[in-house]
Amino acid sequence: MQIRRSKLLTHYSKIAAIGILLAGCNVTKKIPEGEALYTGHKVKVENASVPNNEKKVITADLQALIRPRPNSKLLGIPFKLVLYNMAGKKNNFINKFLRKNGEPPVLLSSVKLDRNIQVLTNTLENRGFFHAKVTADTVVKDKKASATYVANTGVQYKINEVTFPKDTNAISQAIQAISNKTIFKKGDAFNLDVVKGERLRIDAALKEKGFYFFSPDDLIVFVDSTIGNDLTNLYVSFKPDVQMARKQAYTINDIYIYSNYNLNTARRDTMKVDSIFYKGYYVIDRNKTFKPLVFEQMMLFKPGDLYNRTAHNQSLNRLTNLGTFKFVKNRFDVVADSFKLNTYYYLTPLPRKSLSAEIGGLTKSNNATGSEITVRWKNRNAFRGAEQLNINAYFGTEVQVSGSYSGFNTLRYGAELNLALPRFVIPFFDLNTTGAYVPRTTIQLGYDILQRQKLYSLNSYRANLGYNWKESAQKEHQLNAISITYVQPLNVTDSFRRFISDYPTLKRTIEQQFILGSTYNYNYNQLVGREKNATGIYFNGLLDVAGNILGLATGADAKNGKVKNLFGSPFSQYLKAEFDTRYYRKIGLNSQWANRVIIGLGYPYGNSNVLPFIKQYFVGGNNSLRGFRSRSVGPGTFAGGQTANKRGFYPDVTGDLKLEINTEYRPKLFSILYGAVFLDAGNVWLVNNIVDPVSRRPLYPGGRFSKDFLKELAVDAGVGLRIDIQILLLRLDVAVPIRKPWLPEGQRSVLNQIDFGSSEWRSSNLIFNLGIGLPF
Repeated sequence: MQIRRSKLLTHYSKIAAIGILLAGCNVTKKIPEGEALYTGHKVKVENASVPNNEKKVITADLQALIRPRPNSKLLGIPFKLVLYNMAGKKNNFINKFLRKNGEPPVLLSSVKLDRNIQVLTNTLENRGFFHAKVTADTVVKDKKASATYVANTGVQYKINEVTFPKDTNAISQAIQAISNKTIFKKGDAFNLDVVKGERLRIDAALKEKGFYFFSPDDLIVFVDSTIGNDLTNLYVSFKPDVQMARKQAYTINDIYIYSNYNLNTARRDTMKVDSIFYKGYYVIDRNKTFKPLVFEQMMLFKPGDLYNRTAHNQSLNRLTNLGTFKFVKNRFDVVADSFKLNTYYYLTPLPRKSLSAEIGGLTKSNNATGSEITVRWKNRNAFRGAEQLNINAYFGTEVQVSGSYSGFNTLRYGAELNLALPRFVIPFFDLNTTGAYVPRTTIQLGYDILQRQKLYSLNSYRANLGYNWKESAQKEHQLNAISITYVQPLNVTDSFRRFISDYPTLKRTIEQQFILGSTYNYNYNQLVGREKNATGIYFNGLLDVAGNILGLATGADAKNGKVKNLFGSPFSQYLKAEFDTRYYRKIGLNSQWANRVIIGLGYPYGNSNVLPFIKQYFVGGNNSLRGFRSRSVGPGTFAGGQTANKRGFYPDVTGDLKLEINTEYRPKLFSILYGAVFLDAGNVWLVNNIVDPVSRRPLYPGGRFSKDFLKELAVDAGVGLRIDIQILLLRLDVAVPIRKPWLPEGQRSVLNQIDFGSSEWRSSNLIFNLGIGLPF
C-alpha cells in the first residue's frame, strides 16, 4: 500500500507540475496584437566611486519608484494573471469570480519611460548627484517586454558650510541660538530629506519660543554648488513673501476655561460674564461643577508667559487624562494691535455618575479557570475636584483544572473602594508635576472572602495609601507609602486538616497574617503606542518592605523564638525585590520572538523566618513553566510537590527566591491563527530551612538556596496555538518537562525518556494549558 500510494503521489505531482508549466506559458494568450506583456524592469547604477553597499541601497530605492509594476508572481508564475485569463466572455458567476480575484495583464503601452527617467533623475539630484543622467530602453520578445534603466550618477556633492539668518530681529536670533543643534553636518552628502528635516527641527524649536504662527514652509534653503571640489554651501533663509506676523513671538494674554461647556447651549465665549477669576484664569462655570483649583493644577502656562507648544500640548493632555471630560478643545485668538493671544478651553464633562456591570472569563497562573461578575459604581467628580471614586463589588468562581486543588472549586467575592485625587496630597508639601500626565493620590480599601470548597475560607482586609505618576507614556511609578494586609482563616474543614497532617507545610496557607509596609513599583514599557509584534523592551521592578519599624521597636527575633504580635497576630518582617525584564523582537511582518527573565529576591528577618505565604514565589502553570503543574516545582530539589497523598491531593510549594527564564517564538500562521514554540526554565528556593516544630526535621529538604542553584532549574518545552480576534486572545499550549530538578543529580535530564506513544508517559508528562491572553 505504501509503494502504491507513493506512486500515485508522484503521478499527481507530475500532472500538477505540467499544469503549472502550461499555465505559465499561456499568460500572453489574451494580449492584443501590437502589444506585449510587461514583465518588469531592471536598474543599473554606474558610479565606481560609490561603495557597493550604498549602490545597492540606491538601486533598491530607484527600483521601488518605477511605475507601473508588473503582474504579481508566486514561485515565478503570475497566478492572478492566469486566473484572469481563464475568465470567459460571459458575465456569469464563475467569470466574475475569476476577474475579481485575478489581475488584468500589465501592457507595455502603459510604461512611460520618459516619466520614469524624470522621476529617477530628480531622486538622484535630491541625494546630491547633481549631474546624474538616466537612460532607458525596452526589449520585446514573444509578446513579452521588459525595461532596463541605466543611471550614471556622477559625483555626489558634500556639504561644505551652512549659514543661518544673521539679522538682528528676534526670530533670526532665535534660529542662531539653536544652530549648534543643526542636523546639517560638514562632509555629509547633500540630501533633500535632510533639508526637510532641518526645517522641521527649526520650526519645532521656534514653537517653544513663542512663534505660534511660524511654519516650516516659511523657510527656504539655497544651495550653492558652484564653489568647486564637488562641495555645496547651504544658506537657510526666509521666503520673501512671509508675513511679519509669522515672524513674531507671542505671549499669553487672558485664559478662559469653560469647564461645563455644552455644544447645544454654547453662547458667545469672548465675554467674562459669570466668570470667576482665580490665580490668573477666568473660569466660566455657572453651576459651580468644578473647583477652580483643578485648572490651576492642570494648566502649564499663565498669562504673560511666552507661548510654548510643549506646555500647550501637555495642558491638553492633562485635561484629557483627568478622565472627567468627554471633549477637550481649545483655540487661540490674537488680541488686536498686539502680539498677544487670548486662550480659550472648552471642556465638556462626562456624566458625573455611572453604574455598570461586566461578566468576564479569566485564567490564572495557578491553572484556575473561571468567570467573574463585577458591578461598578463610579463618580467622576466626587468632591468637585475631579476626584475619581470607584466602588466595585464582585463575585467569581474558579475551577482548577490541574494542580493542588484539582476538583475543589473556589468562590471569591468582596468589595473594593478606590479614590483617586488628581494631585499629590502630602502634608506640609505642595508638589505638582509638569509633564503630560496627571499625578494621582490613591486610597484603597478592600475586603475579600475566599472559599475553597471542602477545604477552608479566608477573610482578607487590605488598605493602601499611595501615589501614581508618569514621566511619559512609557515610564510609570507607583508608591504605596502605607500598605496594610490582614488575612484571617475561617471554617477550616476536617478534610483540609487531614491534608495538613500529610503535608505540614500547608498550615502556612491558612496562617493568620498581618503585613504593614510600603511598596514601590517602576514600569518601563517601550512597546506602548507601537505596532503589534514590534521590537522593544519591557521592565517592571518592585520593592516591597514590611515590618521594619515594628521589628526595631519590639526587638523581634524569630530565629531565637522571640516572635512579637500586633493586634493578636504575628506581623511579617521582610525585604523583597522583583525584576521582570522582557525583550520582544519582530520577525518578518507578523511574527515575534518574546523573551522574559524574572528574578525574585525575598529576605525574611526579624519577626519572620520565611516570607508570608501571599508574598512568596512559585513556578509552574500556564503563565510560568508550562510543562509542570502550578506551584509544583521546588523549592530547590524538594520533591514533595510531585507526590500526591492517598486522597489524590498535591501540595503547593513556594519559596523566598525565584529565577524564571522563558523564550517563545510566535509565528503568524494565517488570518487570526498564530503558533508558538517555547522553552521555559526556573525554580524557587528558601532563604532559611523551615523545620517541623516537633521533630525539628526540615520540612523542605533540599529547598534552601545554594551555589548550585543553576543545576536545580526545571526546564520544559512545548508548542501552542493562539486565536487572536483583537478583543480576545485564546491560547492553548501543550508542554513536556525535559529537566526535573527533584531527581538525583545526573538523572535530571529526561529528554531521552520522551515517548508520545506511551499512554503512561503522556498521562504523567503531557501538560495542557488553556489561557486567555499571552503568557508574557
